Amino acid sequence: MDYTPHTEEDIIQMKAAAGIADIEELFADIPAKYRLAQLPDIPAPLAEQETIALMNSLARKNKLPRLTLTGAGAYHHFIPAVVGHIINRAEFYTAYTPYQAEISQGVLQAIYEYQTMIAHLTGMEIANASMYDGASAMAEAAILSAKTLNRSKIVIARSVHPEYRAVVRTYCWSNGYEVCEIPFVKSGQIDLDLLQKELDETVAAVLVQSPNFFGSIEDIAPLADVVHAKGALLVAGFTDGTALGILQPAGELGADFVVGEGQSFGNPLNYGGPYLGVFAAREKFLRRIPGRLVGATVDKNGRRGFVLTLQTREQHIRREKATSNICSNEALCALAAGVYLATLGQNLQKLAALNIQKTQYLKKQLLGLPGWKEVFTAPVYNEFAVSCPDARKVNEALKKEGIIGGYELQKDYPELKNTLLFCATEMLSREDIDRVVDTVKGDR
Repeated sequence: MDYTPHTEEDIIQMKAAAGIADIEELFADIPAKYRLAQLPDIPAPLAEQETIALMNSLARKNKLPRLTLTGAGAYHHFIPAVVGHIINRAEFYTAYTPYQAEISQGVLQAIYEYQTMIAHLTGMEIANASMYDGASAMAEAAILSAKTLNRSKIVIARSVHPEYRAVVRTYCWSNGYEVCEIPFVKSGQIDLDLLQKELDETVAAVLVQSPNFFGSIEDIAPLADVVHAKGALLVAGFTDGTALGILQPAGELGADFVVGEGQSFGNPLNYGGPYLGVFAAREKFLRRIPGRLVGATVDKNGRRGFVLTLQTREQHIRREKATSNICSNEALCALAAGVYLATLGQNLQKLAALNIQKTQYLKKQLLGLPGWKEVFTAPVYNEFAVSCPDARKVNEALKKEGIIGGYELQKDYPELKNTLLFCATEMLSREDIDRVVDTVKGDR
């Protein structure tokens, strides 16, 4: 983007319009002790050519990894070239909120198609757009449940992603709701017995993930039966969206909401964002869900068109009457997901199967090493936890070979000392996995 500084005449006109004599008056409300007395010692400005040369020299210092074995909520998947080709078109390349949405039929259709695919994948009746990420989508579902049922407690599995749990706690704290965590058992799944004891008439929703943070697949149907028997709602999340290509949809198993992170669908890792939250629900929650909802209709001439539906949310109406105050438009990330899913089609199932095969091969090879043990017994998708003699030493050895190693679970689960969470996607070849194992063994 070109940068054009204000001219002296521009500044004079702006000061006159603001009714001030000096720019410093704009900062009068900031105590003097918090304001800089002089400018920091920064280098002199550079010419454009010099700036580009400097940035290129800095970029050359970056060292890209040869392989990555870390998932933990963000996944390295192959992105077809057509995704970038479409989302870089000028008519789509914006994240600005569509205030006059109906004149942007292309953007609305893209969101509509995305919603349709998400509804099919999750086994739900409706899906929305514009959740910030998987964590905020889960938190929004929790708050919606509490407000709908007029109950005060949210129960969440400790096997849910730690960052998701933190966001849920923040949302609930600001809305005055209690949060209770249920531990996991040896399978890596939620403790169903303790959950049943915790469920009472104050619980609005139970939040789980499948696959969960450990990659373990939860048994959703029995959970739904237990939760619904107490009049509560079940929010079923997921870590890697590609799992939807092979697992039975949580919506078909009794979940009331399906939420998760859509980054795996055509969005690169991007050092943590921007991502998009997937939010799908039963139709009975149509008027209460947050974010944007695009519907298809016809105009007075019978031509198909798209509109923002039931806009009782965010900045379109008064804040105190909104069902949610999520405002940022994640449509560009959702468009990438839509193009990705349309490109793969039924091959999403093959991709998911490939992820499972890679994972099982890596897991088998690592468990063949002395002192390496399986931690959880439940079936996994593309992540798994293993204990080893020295987790830090393993990751240091991998780093020397340009490999990003497993996620050290002890950071979030102190009881899981020397336990690594490994992830294997279609981006790993058999030779890559063999190289990883040889590195860990010290053969390289």
